Amino acid sequence: MGKSPGRRLLVPLTLLSVAGLVLAGCAESSPSGSSTSLKGQTVKISGGITGSEADALNATFTKFTKDTGIKVEYTGDKGFEGNVVTKVNGGSAPDIAIVPQPGLLKTLVDTGSVVKPDATTTANVGKYWSAAWKSYGTVGGKFYAAPMLANVKGFIWYSPAKFKEWGVSVPKTYDQLLTLTQTIQAKTNAAPWCAGFSSGDASGWPGTDWIEDLVLRQAGPDVYDQWVSGKVKFTDQPIKDAFDAVGKILLDPKYVNAGFGDVKSINSTAFADVAAKVADGTCPMTHQASFLSSNFLTVKTAGGKVPTIAPDGDVYAFILPGIKEGASSVEAGGEFVAAFSDKPAVQKVQEFMSSPDFANARVKLGGVISANNGADPSLASSPFLTDAMKTLQSKNTVVRFDASDLMPATVGSGSFWKGMVNWIDGTPTANVLSAIQAGYQN
Repeated sequence: MGKSPGRRLLVPLTLLSVAGLVLAGCAESSPSGSSTSLKGQTVKISGGITGSEADALNATFTKFTKDTGIKVEYTGDKGFEGNVVTKVNGGSAPDIAIVPQPGLLKTLVDTGSVVKPDATTTANVGKYWSAAWKSYGTVGGKFYAAPMLANVKGFIWYSPAKFKEWGVSVPKTYDQLLTLTQTIQAKTNAAPWCAGFSSGDASGWPGTDWIEDLVLRQAGPDVYDQWVSGKVKFTDQPIKDAFDAVGKILLDPKYVNAGFGDVKSINSTAFADVAAKVADGTCPMTHQASFLSSNFLTVKTAGGKVPTIAPDGDVYAFILPGIKEGASSVEAGGEFVAAFSDKPAVQKVQEFMSSPDFANARVKLGGVISANNGADPSLASSPFLTDAMKTLQSKNTVVRFDASDLMPATVGSGSFWKGMVNWIDGTPTANVLSAIQAGYQN
């Protein structure tokens, strides 16, 4: 998914060779003999990652457990964002939390319960992650949480076979995307788009990604940064323009919600459920991040097989085009590993999760990418994910972190999320924008 204003920086990630990168002390015994002394200990991790992705995350620790003797138990919570602060304040914090928003991280740090990483984890982040990514895990000038995985947002997922059948091609500008929408609707007499905003306590976040993409493309990175910092308000014209642009698709009953119902059904549709409709051809297009590729691994095409993700496959995706042709701007998201204990076993797990070894192990299991500079894009489970990972790491791509994840939690994961739900339910845009802006007063 996707909050306090931090350093809004371009994220230029340079791909380094993976050869020879070994995390000292994780896969091997440390000088203190911690691999032996920590054997049999259990470290409990909590986060918002659920389903097959949670299974893959647990599997990522298999070799780590074999090497160190430390058992890792990850538990996914669909209401994580709304529950974790309550648990921490109530004295029932997990050993480690996988935090999806820098703003939420600040809230957790403000409880006084987050433990700063040890020297090894800090060194890993300095070596394998860009300064910008480290800044997102920093609060008040102090580093608290190592980045984990990353995703490229703003992809439009579609069926290459259907595009060929309809005689349409991938658009190069946002206006061309609107024309494509009109063309598909005219050819099929059905909605060209599907969307799902339902995500438990986090419902609405997929809509914020839409808005953020349009702010970045229409108003540019400088205005985007000013919006994140609070200098540009939600009630200002650039944000209204973004809502109006997105509304041309999401609020038009002719264009949504393919396979699910009317406009309001967007709010009752789980965000991950759109994958099945794209795979079976019911939904021509949906807007979602690179991580949707993992959801395609658990669905079937109309022919009953797992869809292939390729330019000539069952499904593929293109980056939401810019206002002008050739614009190269993307929005990124990611998770951060925060510890609530300084026990040696917890530190050892946190060290591993900041390393290329962890990134490569998880990327290889499929469905995800990492911005860890020691990670190897060729290990990704599809050419699409390899390309997405290279896009994220390219010096030529303008990258901005998810805006709502950088905003104060009362806004980014509060009034903004709620505002998107209300907007889909029919609340006028002006009222929605005022209500979102009011979140800064809470």
